[in-house]
Amino acid sequence: MKQPANKVTAAGLLIALGIIYGDIGTSPLYVFNAIIGDRLVNEELILGTLSCIIWTLTLQTTIKYVVLVLRADNRGEGGTFALYALVRRRKKWLVIPAMIGGASLLADGIITPPISITSAVEGLKQLPQLGIEDGSNTVVIIVLSILTLFFFMQQFGTASIGKLFGPIMMIWFTMLLILGVVHVFDDLAIFKALSPYYAIHFLQTYNEGFWLLGAVFLCTTGAEALYSDLGHCGRSNIRMSWIYVKACLLIHYFGQGAYLLSHRAGLTITPEVKSALSINAFYNLMPQWFIIPGVLIATVAAIIASQAMISGAFTLISEAMRLNLWPKLRIRYPSEAKGQLFIPTINFLMFLGCAGVVLFFRKSSNMEAAYGLAIIVTMLATTMLYANYLVLQRAKPLWIYIFLGSYLLVEIGYLVALMVKFTHGGYITLIIGLVMFLVMYVWYRARKIKNRYVEFVRLEHYIPKIQELSNDKSVPKYATHLVYMTSANNPKEIEHKIIYSILNRKPKRADIYWFVHIDTVDDPYTCEYKVEHIIPNDIIRVDFRLGFRMEPRINLMFRKVVEDLVANKEVNIISRYESLASSGTVGDFQFMVMEKYLSQDNELPFFERVVMKFHFWLKDHSLSEEKGFGLDLANVTVEKFPLIVAPVTNLKLKRVEE
Repeated sequence: MKQPANKVTAAGLLIALGIIYGDIGTSPLYVFNAIIGDRLVNEELILGTLSCIIWTLTLQTTIKYVVLVLRADNRGEGGTFALYALVRRRKKWLVIPAMIGGASLLADGIITPPISITSAVEGLKQLPQLGIEDGSNTVVIIVLSILTLFFFMQQFGTASIGKLFGPIMMIWFTMLLILGVVHVFDDLAIFKALSPYYAIHFLQTYNEGFWLLGAVFLCTTGAEALYSDLGHCGRSNIRMSWIYVKACLLIHYFGQGAYLLSHRAGLTITPEVKSALSINAFYNLMPQWFIIPGVLIATVAAIIASQAMISGAFTLISEAMRLNLWPKLRIRYPSEAKGQLFIPTINFLMFLGCAGVVLFFRKSSNMEAAYGLAIIVTMLATTMLYANYLVLQRAKPLWIYIFLGSYLLVEIGYLVALMVKFTHGGYITLIIGLVMFLVMYVWYRARKIKNRYVEFVRLEHYIPKIQELSNDKSVPKYATHLVYMTSANNPKEIEHKIIYSILNRKPKRADIYWFVHIDTVDDPYTCEYKVEHIIPNDIIRVDFRLGFRMEPRINLMFRKVVEDLVANKEVNIISRYESLASSGTVGDFQFMVMEKYLSQDNELPFFERVVMKFHFWLKDHSLSEEKGFGLDLANVTVEKFPLIVAPVTNLKLKRVEE
């Protein structure tokens, strides 16, 4: 049962804490450490950046996501592709920001686990007796071990331990609150940062003030998760729990700022000073006896944050597959829990990416350069899609332009500030995001190119021939029931290749011909079908209407449809062989899958040729059509046919006489 989007419950609030706030909740581990690196700690720096943090959390997270974007729910579901499904019929080009947003979120899923877990484990350096130095192999080995176990455990799902996420994150946020409250009295002048004056003054006067926005932005990197996980918790639970989460985060940041002003003022935090004095804006707030428990709590919180990102990546890819924006991959369901899925290929690729990031950067301070860029790109994509959603909701144009203008200005400012990190590791994020985007774009573009070739014909013109073939006993029977998957939206039409397969290639006689069509609809959990008896007991068409979050298990669904039709006495599935009919034996069902390959007889422009080559390479390395539709391979025949998109027209060939 879906959690109602307008009902606040204690369980819903706890689930929201456990699922949604891991990423944004672990940001205190590294935000101030990124700000003070190689800089003189003084009142201007601390008050200015803290004010920027406060107003970034307010503008980006609270107003944009919690107040505004959460309204754009697709039957209770949120996220980049859920929002795209709401607006995709308005403008075709909106698929581009949707793909960019999705690709950036996947890139963020590869950066989040390394930086969160590494930042947590680095707290062990606060214990001199352990002898762990900055960037040492010990931290790298511990982080890689945690990541290896973490990704290995994905295949078993989180149904059994997921219930612990909420209470653990409750402990984490309460710990942040207590540490902040204890140290906020170190320098009560820190509360001046509540005034936006200090943020504006800092950006105007501080040398490199604008470029420090890149470090400040790390405080809101988990904001997109608020929207992506809307379906798990409900809008009201997210909004109510955010009040507590934001209070804990802000008080903790006040505590970090007050501690730095009281104990580190006048110091320039070079790597040598940082190492010698064991300076860590987060762990310095803890008493020495609490370091080990603190590291354990922080590490578990970082793992939970990573789990949310990985689960989000699995959901994102499954949605992209249903929207025809990603090659088909095998999906497994570790438990019966709603939304629990596991994609082995994506899990392995993300593990390689995370391990590569840890080995390449080694320290969390180095990873900060690669972090943030992916999320600001996702936020820009969400801004574009949400503005179009407001148009569909008939919002006043003035409000739409205010929203679009304000957030494009703010987010482009963050993007420019983050681009200064490009050469220090930011390029890693952009490369990962670009690869993800290219896969989506090629898959989408290739489908558009192929659609030029798909030729539909009127089914009524061929019905007499099909019936004649069905009754022609001189042709060996191919199957009792022959089932074709068709992409024709109009039930009066059919692909020419299917007619060719039945009548011309090798005549396929059957008692009943079934044409099955799948329509992916914008409602995430629609699961409906309708049946059209084109010729009763001879030619039947079944249309499935499936939401973009529904897995197309056609084998099971088709069987259920046939059972319903038999129960209603709409179809007779008993074998028509006399020897079998007398005993009531059910006839066999044979599924026909038409597999395309790129013909050599094509004359495509260079760009389209590259797209099609890459598309078929991806197709070769992804799940086959029959497995993608969940068909029983014992009852499937794959028929290959050439895809001729642009036939060669200028073939110069002349006959010569002897």
